[in-house]
Amino acid sequence: MDLDIDGESDASLLAEAKAAVRSARRQAHLAVNAELVALYWHLGRLILARQQAEGWGAKVIERLSADLRAEFPEMKGLSRSNLHYMRAFAEAWPEIVQQPVGQLPWGHITVLLDRLDDQALREWYVHQAIAHGWSRNVLVNQVLSQLHRRAGAAPSNFAATLPAGESELVQQVTKDPYNLEFLDLGAEMEERRLEDSLVAHLQRFLLELGTGFAFVGRQYRLEVDGQEFFIDLLFYHLHLHRYVVMELKTGRFKPQHAGQLNFYVNVIDDKVGGDGDGPTIGILLCASHSERVVRYALHGLATPMAVAGYRYRELPDEVRAALPEEGVLEATARSVVDDSVTQLRAGEDPPSR
Repeated sequence: MDLDIDGESDASLLAEAKAAVRSARRQAHLAVNAELVALYWHLGRLILARQQAEGWGAKVIERLSADLRAEFPEMKGLSRSNLHYMRAFAEAWPEIVQQPVGQLPWGHITVLLDRLDDQALREWYVHQAIAHGWSRNVLVNQVLSQLHRRAGAAPSNFAATLPAGESELVQQVTKDPYNLEFLDLGAEMEERRLEDSLVAHLQRFLLELGTGFAFVGRQYRLEVDGQEFFIDLLFYHLHLHRYVVMELKTGRFKPQHAGQLNFYVNVIDDKVGGDGDGPTIGILLCASHSERVVRYALHGLATPMAVAGYRYRELPDEVRAALPEEGVLEATARSVVDDSVTQLRAGEDPPSR
């Protein structure tokens, strides 16, 4: 078969040109955003200084907004309400030179100012939003679901079964409880229905699990001495380079659940994991758990495991109303899945011997 050398060359040229244009546009957008955020911070500092000199009684913001809009009628963002945000921004971050918050879009910053009063929490969400590339809507969702309380909170035996630095990294990929609000399930359900719903909403579930999780399969079949066993959900963590076994229980955690999960983790380590993989971890997702019971059940086991709860249909109406529209969230989640698949294919595929 003859190769169309010119055609291949043109295609390669076009691909490189597209990549260059996209990169330049992205850098230009980031530069414009950084300049805009710096401008808003500077205006906020000016307002703070004038109000300190004249007092709150003087209508500094109202006058400044009217004057700026008269001077720059084509420029957006000079409304009275936005100037109030600028003032709050400058007050919350007295300096922004080399500060991570300067990398966020203005819409993200207004969310943090609106939703959070604690500056340390604002900084935590700033770092998370940058690290995971959250959209504004995803940031709103994570703040409303109090991710800072849930991240890394699942009771586990990681500290006893993994090296110190490694155990801390693994702990941080867990949550307790997981927010499965998107499932919209009733109070009574079977474990298979929970599994079906999670797989049907896989993109949104991956978004809740966090960056790095790649889906391997459901009802993953294992064979040991002629007996068949099936894992509810199997994932591979691209950053930790290890498999993650997830078992689902619709009731309260029972000690015998730890034995079942321990068995699955050991089999995956022996029959599926490769030489380059770290120890498999197990996460048991259940409707509720007693932390003391979990500690007793996991104590003495050599395999790294965690137990976490999940919640759904618990958010108040005002919180549900503030959640991003399904289309917006699914578009973000779809990009997360695509990135995971791309990363997984770029390296070695998880072994499946």
